[in-house]
Amino acid sequence: MQDNIYSEKILQQNVIQLLNSMKYIFIPRDKNISLRNSKLSDVILKDILIQQLHKINSYEYKGTRYKFSDKNILRAVEELDVPLNEGLLNANQKISDKLILGTSYEETPNNDRKGYTLNYIDFKNLENNLFHFTEEFSVNRQTITEQEKTRRPDIVLFINGIPFGVIELKKSSVNTTLGIDQMINNQKVDEIPQLFKYIQITLAGNNFNPQYATTGTPTKFYAVWEEEYNDSYLTKLITERTISKLDRTLYSLFNQSQTLQLMHSFILFDKRIKKIARYPQYFALQNILNKINQIDENGARGGGLIWHTQGSGKSLTMVMLTKLLKQEISGSRVIVVTDRRDLDSQIHETFLNSEIKASKANSGHDLINKLQSGISVITTLIHKFDTVKNENIVINDKNIFVLVDESHRTQGGDLHKSMKKAFPHGCYLGFTGTPLLAKQKRDGTLKKFGGLIHKYTLEQAVRDKAVLPLLYEGRAVEQWISDKQGLDKRFELISRNLSSEQKEDLKQKWARFQKIASSERRLEMIALDINEHFKNNVKGTGFKAIFATQSKYEAIKYHEFFKKYAEIKTAFIISAPGIPEGNDDDDYDEDSKQYVSNAWNKIIKEYGSEDAYLNTTLDEFVDGDEIEVLIVVDKLLTGFDAPRAAILYVDKILKEHNLLQAIARVNRLYDGKEAGFIIDYRGLLGNLDSALSSYAALAGFDEDDIIGTIIDIRQEIARVKTFYSYLEDLFKPIKNKSDMEEYQVYLGNEKLRKEFYELLSGFARALKLSLSSDKYEEVISQDEINLYKNKMRFFSELRIAIKTRYHEQVDFG
Repeated sequence: MQDNIYSEKILQQNVIQLLNSMKYIFIPRDKNISLRNSKLSDVILKDILIQQLHKINSYEYKGTRYKFSDKNILRAVEELDVPLNEGLLNANQKISDKLILGTSYEETPNNDRKGYTLNYIDFKNLENNLFHFTEEFSVNRQTITEQEKTRRPDIVLFINGIPFGVIELKKSSVNTTLGIDQMINNQKVDEIPQLFKYIQITLAGNNFNPQYATTGTPTKFYAVWEEEYNDSYLTKLITERTISKLDRTLYSLFNQSQTLQLMHSFILFDKRIKKIARYPQYFALQNILNKINQIDENGARGGGLIWHTQGSGKSLTMVMLTKLLKQEISGSRVIVVTDRRDLDSQIHETFLNSEIKASKANSGHDLINKLQSGISVITTLIHKFDTVKNENIVINDKNIFVLVDESHRTQGGDLHKSMKKAFPHGCYLGFTGTPLLAKQKRDGTLKKFGGLIHKYTLEQAVRDKAVLPLLYEGRAVEQWISDKQGLDKRFELISRNLSSEQKEDLKQKWARFQKIASSERRLEMIALDINEHFKNNVKGTGFKAIFATQSKYEAIKYHEFFKKYAEIKTAFIISAPGIPEGNDDDDYDEDSKQYVSNAWNKIIKEYGSEDAYLNTTLDEFVDGDEIEVLIVVDKLLTGFDAPRAAILYVDKILKEHNLLQAIARVNRLYDGKEAGFIIDYRGLLGNLDSALSSYAALAGFDEDDIIGTIIDIRQEIARVKTFYSYLEDLFKPIKNKSDMEEYQVYLGNEKLRKEFYELLSGFARALKLSLSSDKYEEVISQDEINLYKNKMRFFSELRIAIKTRYHEQVDFG
């Protein structure tokens, strides 16, 4: 215990020294209490705030500057203390708005009553603000249900007496998650939310893995910060010890200039959820500002391309950019352009959720009306610019910014030319979630667009845990259906972990399958495989799957197969008949076309309209429990976010951008989800024995741009051997390997128990993955599998026993 306190104390002293060198004023603990008049329920340093409000605020009346009255200064202090009766985040949003926008008060110079804005922070003049910090900041809990009456965050930072940052430190041997958990726990209603209603930036962790967020952020969204510069400045501040990751992160977030930027322009509320920019968003926006301030000889601003991998917050980057442009450039107008109706709706909703007023163009003529009306933010489909061109509408505004989503699809075509004709002096900023093809780099496409402004690759995002890794498994369908030996082999693989009753049920399905027409055998074989895989590995976990199919006909056919099995709940999303999607309609006979038409008419009859069908189905898939597997063709393979989707089953030819966009549907973060799984029935990437760019599906990309995109599932299966060897090493001192009592006594050491729990968790995950995959036999022998199963049972019993023995859980038996 003493070692723990000592280690954290040393870390805390290092932080104090660094903040001192960054020109923060240190307030000792006893003084921070006196500055609050010994009221531990108060968190604002009121005397400092009052002094600063007088200093930074004045107003002009008929050429003379006046100070605000004492009465209004005191009102400003009181009104900043927003009550918590509507919840922490509601109070935090109201306070954040006041900090950024100020608040208006009436003053009466020469008895002439007028309203003037009073600011809490001077964002334009850094030196006008006062920055303080203190340690062990005691705050009374809201509801006392324990003996402990206060909580004491390690470090609290203040601007003009208002708390804006909290730091929780842990020694290097303690996981960062514990610091994050402590930060989140302190925000609960019966803890110290009266502090966190003011907080803009939170930082938690140890010396080598600090993570930051803001008030209300769940654990999974705490992020790392990677500064895009070297340590040259920090070496001037830290001279007697090695610079750590904590030092770099702390300096990046809390150097006074960058802190003001983050607070002012890089924090927003999305559906009442507070979000702070990740470092790639911050640096992309900084680079964009630098680029657009480069004016050419015609007065046009510099544009370019931003490549941020899918799942890393590209839509929010566009919202933050819009917010920043409106703040920085007077009279700026932003046109957000997409090329698909569903994407247009999604980006428009993102703007509305972020409380940035945006107007959606419903037609070409509606777009013209909105452009001519001067509306400052418009979302539109690129196709509507045909009408703009035909009407010869030209807007010569040099402060128009055109944000083109998934710009690789429209750059250089006629639609893009129509857009350029409408805004000849506009600034064009393209956003893409996938890299440019190698030929696009060579043929000048990138240069034509203005060059690459910033990139954030999938490999970086996985490393930063902004998205999840993607595990790939190819399943060779043709080998299953070509002969009886292949079928028998497939049956054994699917049934290897089933009980005798489950195996008998599968035999009955197999018998039905063998009788169907050869033309449908492949489809039903895949449907049966997905049915068993999902039922045995996913069902009941809360996770879901997306199934990408080749055509509308096949999507409906697969849905009918799943309905026949009646074991997993599916739905399909297709476009209306006559709208091309997947395979062209000409590939199918009249009976197949009629089959699709009948299914579509049934949908419209049930739901009333295509939009009602789409919205109801998606809402149920994303948030409900009635749909477990969503079957799609082209719709929703781009720009669709469903964090609960953990598996993408693929029976569809996909390549290049389409493939990268499709697989990214399952890389989103979600509680308990550790990876996204791609199960491929088309052999798109074979066995992943070579570099990704050597496969036809990804041959158009440079290898460096797609490295780390997906991981061969065999690499993950091999980890079961690694975890098992670690467990064996942990228990080397055990003499009698069958003596449960000896194991229990050995694990009396708390540190050993913690290591055991972590290794067992990893072993269990790797074993489960191995048993769910076709590829296990290429990595692990059946004898090894049997050994691992037996050991898993033993270790699971051991875990239960020691948790009870050492009072980590209550045994009610």
